[in-house]
Amino acid sequence: MPPPADIVKVAIEWPGAFPKLMEIDQKKPLSAIIKEVCEGWSLGNHEGFALQIADATNFYITEKNRNDIKNGSILRLTTSPHLTAVQLHDRIQSSSMDAKLEALKDLANASRDITFAQEFINLDGISLLTQMVESGTERYQKLQKIMKPCFGDLLSFTLTAFVELMDHGIVSWDTFSVAFIKKIASFVNKSAMDTAVLQRSLAILESMVLNSQDLYHKVAQEITIGQLIPHLQGTDQDIQTYTIAVINALFLKAPEEKRQVRMTLCEEMAHILAQKQLRSIILTNVIRSPTPINDEMAHQLYVLQVLNFNLLEDRMMTKMDPQDQAQRDIIFELRRIAFDVECEPNNSGSTEKRKSMYTRDYKKLGFINHVNPAMDFTQIPPGMLALDNMLYFAKHHQDAYIRIVLENSSREDKHECPFGRSSIELTKMLCEILKVGELPSENCHDFHPMFFTHDRSFAEFFCICIQLLNKTWKEMRATSEDFNKVMQVVREQIMRALTLKPNSLDQFKSRLQNLGYAEILKIRQSERMNQEDFQSRPILELREKIQPEIMELIKQQRLNRLCEGTCFRKISNRRRQALLRIPNQNPSNWEFLCLFSLFPSLIW
Repeated sequence: MPPPADIVKVAIEWPGAFPKLMEIDQKKPLSAIIKEVCEGWSLGNHEGFALQIADATNFYITEKNRNDIKNGSILRLTTSPHLTAVQLHDRIQSSSMDAKLEALKDLANASRDITFAQEFINLDGISLLTQMVESGTERYQKLQKIMKPCFGDLLSFTLTAFVELMDHGIVSWDTFSVAFIKKIASFVNKSAMDTAVLQRSLAILESMVLNSQDLYHKVAQEITIGQLIPHLQGTDQDIQTYTIAVINALFLKAPEEKRQVRMTLCEEMAHILAQKQLRSIILTNVIRSPTPINDEMAHQLYVLQVLNFNLLEDRMMTKMDPQDQAQRDIIFELRRIAFDVECEPNNSGSTEKRKSMYTRDYKKLGFINHVNPAMDFTQIPPGMLALDNMLYFAKHHQDAYIRIVLENSSREDKHECPFGRSSIELTKMLCEILKVGELPSENCHDFHPMFFTHDRSFAEFFCICIQLLNKTWKEMRATSEDFNKVMQVVREQIMRALTLKPNSLDQFKSRLQNLGYAEILKIRQSERMNQEDFQSRPILELREKIQPEIMELIKQQRLNRLCEGTCFRKISNRRRQALLRIPNQNPSNWEFLCLFSLFPSLIW
């Protein structure tokens, strides 16, 4: 007969005694169980004891988590959380450095448990730790020359205990003084600091910024990106991770009180990123470091990547003003570069003639609105970001831009790949793929090294993809009705290439070369065939049964096609395509034999 569900069989340890095997009735109050255990070892005052999980966590058993106890668990009888908190509160104030160090080490370990943390915080333990950091540091520094390891450990365990206690969310971050913030910031700004102290200090600054808008301003006054960069140039990946986390926090919590303020801060941040060469330092010292990137670093790089792309959100959500001459000049510049023309003065030719000429050129550029292409950029997203990308492509990849425009303007209207419309839809698609404007996910590690290889990585990404779109359009022999189909194929090509995590934009471009339309069709067919439904036994048997009949049907269809004749395209001197029909009326067996010997693939 199985034991009752409320009975749990466990082993309980007590220092200096043999462990006891007990059956715990989960219906009993926890205090009654502790009293029973204490009486078994002849221990009085059971209120001063508690049970812990006997593993690396040492978490206390409470009424809230007692149901987590399973059969075979090993528990430990120990002093209660309140008594332990009182003892540690006294011990960390000891005048003996060795005793203080041991007490802080025990406090750092015990603070991970929320039950103990609550008791220690109730004793005003957080204030005691902050006072030790603010006022005690100077006294420790006097001993640093003769007790340097001890000083580093004292401060390290003090900050570790502080971080563990604050992580429980019991105390608000807004309660800390400017003196404490300045002290923590000073540990980060020092060129030579104990590694553990630096890690904890960076973690504290990150939490301050993320959890308090008021502290963001205070931390931002004490810490600059330039002061954080040296920590990225070392070899300790944990320090690098914490440093990028602080940068991300400062970036993420920039105030959004007004749109103008936000734009100014974003531009300032972008200037800092470029000025301090943060991107190249991260690329060299982190991404291309011999040390493999761990999950936490990958997450922080992903967050930085997302925040960097979110700088584009303002342009993505800004409509073009058709009356803004500066914005209209960008469209004029696109026309000038494509057709090598200068803007005509107002008095050159009639107004109607100039309008007709502009309309013709805007049609060749592939805009939807040939008369006023500015109207094409009033859709958000992608807004002005699409026009920015087009201008960047025209200026920095001029030969490819001119080739695409002229190549499509010489095709039939229905076969041309409209550059303007394609650029707008492609920019919108890339913003969706890279989730521009969305907050970073807490559990995502999906960063792409190639986006850290260029200062204008999104624009370069667009330039590669717009050339891919034009190439795929030709491979699909698409018409204007196939526009959405082409965009779907291009999206699949981009997504598959990104999945391979190329290390550079050139490598991404190379991967796309191997993912042409024909290869996409093969991959799709292979994936369909590998699905369970297509590989099931009934499907395979049916396929084998009807294959001879299908092959005979194909053979007859091809023979009938030869008898009916075929239409071929004929190119005249004026490059106009006409249809030429070659009939095959009553062909002889000899004619069939000749055709089959020349084109055996017509049958099989």
